[in-house]
Amino acid sequence: MRHEKSIPDLFTDMIEHLSTLFRKEVQLAKTEASEKVQQATNALIYMAIGGVLALAALIVLLFAIAAFLVAAGVEEQWSLLIVGGVVVLIGLGVLWKGMNDLKATNLKPNRTVNQLSADVRTAKEQV
Repeated sequence: MRHEKSIPDLFTDMIEHLSTLFRKEVQLAKTEASEKVQQATNALIYMAIGGVLALAALIVLLFAIAAFLVAAGVEEQWSLLIVGGVVVLIGLGVLWKGMNDLKATNLKPNRTVNQLSADVRTAKEQV
């Protein structure tokens, strides 16, 4: 004999399943938000390191490499310009990497958004 549930029982089951689904989605959102905060923190660390390295490089390497270029026969003004330009490009590259990591598209909780869309479709099909 086949056991069929009544409409109130089916409705209760659906509410329980939706409640469980919602709790799991909230848990997923919290986990993903935590991951995104860590990603943003790492990006800020990269940016800070890039800034410090660029500044240290400008102070130390400009003089050392410029002095080497002067010894090799390049005029002092040109040697300072060449070395400064190269070091600034390196520093900007590191800063660019950090800024790219902070773009909104990289911080968007993609898995949660996709899962919520799928849940909405499933809930619509159930009703």
